[in-house]
Amino acid sequence: MSITAERIKKLRKQKQLTQQGLADIIESSRDTIANYENDRNKSTLAMLTLIADALDTTVEYLQGKTDSPLKTPHNSSDDGDDKKHVDLADDELIMSFEGKELSEDYKQAIIAMLKTMREGKQ
Repeated sequence: MSITAERIKKLRKQKQLTQQGLADIIESSRDTIANYENDRNKSTLAMLTLIADALDTTVEYLQGKTDSPLKTPHNSSDDGDDKKHVDLADDELIMSFEGKELSEDYKQAIIAMLKTMREGKQ
């Protein structure tokens, strides 16, 4: 069994979630979670991100790139770099590239692509 499969299962159980419970949180199916945990399917980066958020960990931990399951704490500072977590279910997605705000059309195109990707995983 891969480290990713093992860690998803371990953290899910630590959070006292059933496979269906985790599937509900990430808007997927129980079979999808079972297939990830049993190494029958490999998850995409987008799906790993959703699972990591649901299990309150990082993608890097799930992939075995780090041994710490903890997310890096957010330190507030006055450097003007105020970033917030964005849920893919949000109607509004705030994005920037190298400090420049993206155009509204570009934001809407990205949102449409993300929604299409999410719908394809259900």
